[in-house]
Amino acid sequence: MTAHDQHDAVDLIRAKRDGGTLTGEQISWLIRAYTDGTVADEQMSALAMAVLLRGMSRAEISQWTGAMIASGERMDFSGLRAADGTRRLTADKHSTGGVGDKITLPLAPLVASFGVPVPQLSGRGLGHTGGTLDKLESIPGWRAHLTNEEINDQLDQVGAVICAAGSGLAPADKKLYALRDVTGTVESIPLIASSIMSKKIAEGTDALVLDVKTGAGAFMKTRDDAQELARTMVALGTDAGVRTTALITRMDTPLGLTAGNAVEVEESVEVLAGGGPADVVELTLALAREMLLSAGVDADPAEHLFNGRAMDSWKQMIRAQGGDPESPLPQAKHSHTVTASESGVLARLDAYSVGVAAWRLGAGRARKEDPVQAAAGVRMHAKPGQRVTAGQPLLTLTTDDEPRIARAEAALEGAWEITGTADQPEPLVTARITAADL
Repeated sequence: MTAHDQHDAVDLIRAKRDGGTLTGEQISWLIRAYTDGTVADEQMSALAMAVLLRGMSRAEISQWTGAMIASGERMDFSGLRAADGTRRLTADKHSTGGVGDKITLPLAPLVASFGVPVPQLSGRGLGHTGGTLDKLESIPGWRAHLTNEEINDQLDQVGAVICAAGSGLAPADKKLYALRDVTGTVESIPLIASSIMSKKIAEGTDALVLDVKTGAGAFMKTRDDAQELARTMVALGTDAGVRTTALITRMDTPLGLTAGNAVEVEESVEVLAGGGPADVVELTLALAREMLLSAGVDADPAEHLFNGRAMDSWKQMIRAQGGDPESPLPQAKHSHTVTASESGVLARLDAYSVGVAAWRLGAGRARKEDPVQAAAGVRMHAKPGQRVTAGQPLLTLTTDDEPRIARAEAALEGAWEITGTADQPEPLVTARITAADL
């Protein structure tokens, strides 16, 4: 009797459909059999829907995540040593995605400048949320694909690496992710959490800080859903021996004053130079503090933004991956300015609409294989809470493809509101969840 005869997919589907709990052995078998094609897509679709409707216990999600990790390779950074021979603890950050969320760019070199290595394996953008790799590829010469040896060398010598995750990490996730996309099961919190955490745990980091977004421009629209996802992911990290913390942050308004690729790199460099928009600086520092703390470093990260250490770290990181940090960034061929129709206070600027506009201008993609434009995007000239006057520029739309401007403008229909007075803005970071809160 082979391993594949031990269980029957239909029995597992029925058990979950009826609200039962799957054992660790059943879950390991299922993920293995699905990865090698023994369990068909139709069967996994039915099981994913049963999980969406019935949920999973903490133990089940933990076992599911472990089985996804076991489907591929695990990276190992335990060889990284300090000058005195002690092991250097690595720290990483994962964001659930938003509009103008360029935080990884200043954050990785900032944390690395304190001697904490940051292995930031990132992805590409899809739909209205931008991808870190797409942003960095607007820097002439910069490359996203590194071998495991190159990643290790760069972490040892530079301290920070932002690159594409290899296909060897959690291959079961890649297969299941594509299936969830076409079967209406993307929204399942156990499946979202295990998808994110299987890749992050396989990546081999010692500490992980999660930025779980909530609001109009986020995947999790409500605070309750964001809280549940954050708690689930912190539990998964903790169960796998990774020091995991989550911050829940607002994503009703875009982060900073840019959404796109090259424009977000430009803004990130401003932050590294000690300037940049207040909200980007605030979130970068909040996440940096958490990452340093979880790697055992007690320091104020703001110091290295102002004394140039973080900028030095950025330039080293970009050069190590073939990029020229001094090279001018691409400029778009066409631009169009949207002005305020009346005077008053900008009360609202909808993140989702701005994200869709940037996407339609060419900054994002509808399918994984679509190309993106480096210079396309949206620049914002005012943030909610600021006073604007009629005729004042609100947004500048940039693209290499002029017909896209009209489509982007259509996406911005009703995206902002100008009123007599503005409410006090909510704090950017609304909650912090650690293992102690579970």
